[in-house]
Amino acid sequence: MIRLSATDAGFEAAFARIVADRRESDSDVSGAVSAILADVRARGDAALADYTARFDGHTLDSEADWRISAQACKAAFDALDPTLRAALETAATRIAAYHAAQKPEDRDYTDAQGVRLGAVWKPVDAAGLYVPGGRAAYPSSLLMNAIPAKVAGVQRLVVVTPTPKGALNDLVLAAAHLAGVDEIWRVGGAHAVGALAYGTDRIAPVDVITGPGNAYVAEAKRQLYGVVGIDMVAGPSEILVLADGKNNPDWIAADLLSQAEHDPVAQSILITDDAAFADAVEAAVERALQSLPTQATARQSWDDFGVIVVVDDLERDAAALANRLAAEHVEIATDDPQSLFAQIRHAGSAFLGRHTPEAIGDYVAGPNHVLPTGRRARFASGLSVLDFMKRTSFLQLDETALAAIGPAAVALADAEGLPAHGLSVSVRLGHKG
Repeated sequence: MIRLSATDAGFEAAFARIVADRRESDSDVSGAVSAILADVRARGDAALADYTARFDGHTLDSEADWRISAQACKAAFDALDPTLRAALETAATRIAAYHAAQKPEDRDYTDAQGVRLGAVWKPVDAAGLYVPGGRAAYPSSLLMNAIPAKVAGVQRLVVVTPTPKGALNDLVLAAAHLAGVDEIWRVGGAHAVGALAYGTDRIAPVDVITGPGNAYVAEAKRQLYGVVGIDMVAGPSEILVLADGKNNPDWIAADLLSQAEHDPVAQSILITDDAAFADAVEAAVERALQSLPTQATARQSWDDFGVIVVVDDLERDAAALANRLAAEHVEIATDDPQSLFAQIRHAGSAFLGRHTPEAIGDYVAGPNHVLPTGRRARFASGLSVLDFMKRTSFLQLDETALAAIGPAAVALADAEGLPAHGLSVSVRLGHKG
């Protein structure tokens, strides 16, 4: 864990290294993924079967080996402990309500020149969701990806998920039933992403692919951008906590560890203006790690990538550092979180106040927990209904409207050396071209 003070002579250089550290896959992954995608495109289902046997120890023979039935998903949902089933339903209801408010409105109006203008929004026909099956098999992620697609109006929702050695995750199946998933295929990794993009004899291609995965999945999504729509290329999870000394250090320690336990290369950062509080949080992290079932992962993340920064004045200094980090999750634990939040320009999602832990957003708050990482919050947003929709603009002119704006179009076409463009307008204006 790195401890920095903003007053240290070497602070700027040290902080710049933290900002620049991507913690993502190396170039070796790119070549391997490229070969896998080419193989899937060439051999289709045969390639999927080979990779699934090699990487997951699962043989794809019968239909049940390939695909999980809707009946199995319903059975998993019905078999849930009532408390857990109610929790899933609460999460699904809140996620659906939040995302329903994101649906864009069509526009249709006529301007002063008599030109009818507007745009209509339509969902994509099919969306593919990647659901991890190893370290990160989370039903909450399935809900966060599937529900916005359903709200958008996507008609065909396809999940790919690895089932190592044939093992099924009943919570994921239950979430799939609740979200209304149409197909679940028992394949994962870069080859599953390739199948969604290119299609195979068994798996029809989709238009958009979303969902988290390991370095190979992320690289496959990167390489397939443009073949299909891609939500984002996600890297390791990260949390930035801006906290004053009035907080309970055990609470803040738990918040930092909530992301550290995700992945050995996840990153947890605390910025505070109270050195004694920084000491207390550091000690609280150590205490919490002793009894944490995910201690091995969280310990490696905290030791290798954890950071505590002490600044002179949280209100004055923290936002500038936060904007450079552009973190996936930003907690602001102060009396007046809004004043600091107003200064934050780059964050995937913000959690305001001492009683708003990031973990509440992972499950039941409503906003999406699929968020940009690796400083991509500078230019990207979290997953939304818009990722599953596209906009088609339209315009309609009558003779009067064309007479009002057509001559300008002819002049611009002539200036650009495109006479046929100008002609297509001028012939309608009564000109001979």
